[in-house]
Amino acid sequence: MCAVFTQPDRPAGRGQALHLSPVKRLALELGLAVYQPATFKAPEAASLLRALQLDLLVVAAYGLIMPAAVLEIPRLGCINIHASLLPRWRGAAPIQRALLAGDSTTGITIMRMQAGLDTGPMLSSRSTDISAQDNAASLHDRLAAMGADLMVETLPGIESATVRETPQPEVGATYAHKIDKAEAGIDWSQDAGQIWRQVRAFNPWPVAETRWDGQQLRIWEAQLTAATARPAEAPGSVLAASAQGIDVACGQGILRILRLQLAGRKSLDAGDFLKGQRLDGARFAAS
Repeated sequence: MCAVFTQPDRPAGRGQALHLSPVKRLALELGLAVYQPATFKAPEAASLLRALQLDLLVVAAYGLIMPAAVLEIPRLGCINIHASLLPRWRGAAPIQRALLAGDSTTGITIMRMQAGLDTGPMLSSRSTDISAQDNAASLHDRLAAMGADLMVETLPGIESATVRETPQPEVGATYAHKIDKAEAGIDWSQDAGQIWRQVRAFNPWPVAETRWDGQQLRIWEAQLTAATARPAEAPGSVLAASAQGIDVACGQGILRILRLQLAGRKSLDAGDFLKGQRLDGARFAAS
């Protein structure tokens, strides 16, 4: 490896100090050259890539568009490690969209990059089941490790030109739109299953949220109960609250909240939350 490219440092936290990405921190620890162009559309970025005389450029969740002219610079081309089983969930947020859709399986696809968005031919893939305990964080970490291993296994075939490149079928193609923070607001009139998937998909960001007593209330963890019928109480009503969880009426079924957080405070499991807050007769509202 001769160089690492990552997005520019960005301000973060209350002090808005420049934040180094985990990619940059690790690259510096390993003594690798780090480059942070704001865009690859600028001529100087392309000139830099040419000067490096790259054999191969590997891309993973980079977040910047790679123009067609840039994709042609490395001798063996540009390869993307994509967190879905293409052609399902092309685009920016495949992990979250798979969880929101209730997919039972996802995986990693190693693909050759083309001008289209995640439309290039597939070189290899590996699948994994999505469990009821998975959220976006756990799924991201598992897929990241899978992607690294699969890339290492696929690399010799790319170098020797023996790996088979399979065009993506258009049948079954879906697009994973970028996550908008507004999607985090819970609509309690939806069925409990959909809200449960929302909680899992938006952990750790932007975190599903509701309103209670005029305050933001973030829902970090939840689970489904056995109830399937519509509760007698209005959606958003707290039906029961104990150390085991906070049961909330939904449009269909009941969601049990296991971990939650008031604005400006740390997240707590249901039992600890209830030591300082009373939810008798409470009703959560759309955020």
